Amino acid sequence: MSSASVSTGSALQAFAAQLYPICRSITGNGVRQTLKLINQRIELDWHEVPSGTRVFDWEVPLEWNIEDAWIGAPDGRRVVDFKAHNLHILNYSEPVRTSLPLEQLTPKLYSIPAHEEWIPYRTSYYRRQWGFCLAHRELLQLPPGNYQVVVDSSLSPGSLTYAECVLPGRSREEVLFFTHICHPSLANDNTSGMAIATALAAWLASAPRRYSYRLVFAPGTIGSLCWLQRNERRLGRIRHGLVLGLLGDDAPFTYKRSRRGDCEIDHVVEYVSRTIDPRSRVIAFEPYGYDERQLCSPGFNLPVGRLTRSVNSGYPQYHSSADNLELISAARLEQSLTLCQQVVECLESNQRYFNLSPKGEPRLGKRGLYGAVGGRSPAEREQAMLWLLNQSDGSRSLLDIARRSGIAMSALSEAATELMGAKLLRAERQARTKAPASRPRKKANFQARATRKVG
Repeated sequence: MSSASVSTGSALQAFAAQLYPICRSITGNGVRQTLKLINQRIELDWHEVPSGTRVFDWEVPLEWNIEDAWIGAPDGRRVVDFKAHNLHILNYSEPVRTSLPLEQLTPKLYSIPAHEEWIPYRTSYYRRQWGFCLAHRELLQLPPGNYQVVVDSSLSPGSLTYAECVLPGRSREEVLFFTHICHPSLANDNTSGMAIATALAAWLASAPRRYSYRLVFAPGTIGSLCWLQRNERRLGRIRHGLVLGLLGDDAPFTYKRSRRGDCEIDHVVEYVSRTIDPRSRVIAFEPYGYDERQLCSPGFNLPVGRLTRSVNSGYPQYHSSADNLELISAARLEQSLTLCQQVVECLESNQRYFNLSPKGEPRLGKRGLYGAVGGRSPAEREQAMLWLLNQSDGSRSLLDIARRSGIAMSALSEAATELMGAKLLRAERQARTKAPASRPRKKANFQARATRKVG
């Protein structure tokens, strides 16, 4: 599989900018509009879960849609306007038309005193109320008097929408990528995750795969719970997983371990992220964050970690209008995609091997695998072969050997292929064939379109 191209970062940034203006929530047309844009690039299977559906200890709420919302000052000016910025509305506000004096309106207004120019992002999914968000500086300037308040929204029976891109491989064992699609105009959180997951799916579709891959685009919490409930019988197929988000800012990578703490995905992401950026951090699992909370809950305990740059609540602009397109960069988005691609390559190649000639060191030269002139230090290719032969007793994976030897996994994987061709090495497990190998290897294209689209 080829690495990201020079123009990939710009394509990722452009797609993030396309997603950014949409007013999204955990249900509604904003989610569907978002999925339609993603569906133009990759093939998606859509799912609608009706309002009122019981989902474990939760329930799918009424569907929320909004057309307009504003506050009119005593002099007739619109001092808060949803159409100027969709963060101005308390997300999931119920409809209202009323007139209130400033002292009664103020408890319905939310701001960030520490950052007077920023609009906060606030929600009220499961408690019916209404409210507005505005810059603290503007809040302080509101004159006394009566204000006109209009929220042109609807809360009615509908459904929660999520979608997934399923890419079958030779094995029925799956790698899961999960990203949340419920936030409105917040760039790092999470147009970055959506753009990278979409590009990753397009890249994965371009080459043969050992594993099957499932990329889920769903609203946070209630969306992942819906997905878990509908897929509970097949969760045993999931061997590795990553929750993706907050991948466009300048912070170094942060990997949050799975609840188990010692899964293969934990070791792979730690290895790959620090290879790409030595500043990368690894943090322990905690039951706070994004959808890894649901995927790693005790009843499922899936082998899933979380990949971000900054963490949730870990940067000043988090959940505010300052999390805009200026906060994310093409270079960081491309680097994040590259990391995800290398994680996939590592998972695809990581397996254990058996040395078929374990008594002493086999003669590589007579098999054309070793340099013809002796007396010199072996090149990396030959070093990789020697390490593989020495360590391949079925107890160590390719990743284990890479970490111990300091040789790149890609070099070890190529050496393993040569040694198997020479009948000196045997892979411990061969993927169970479910379907013929995927389409021929070709250059990945982020703009590749699906053969089936919705909308």
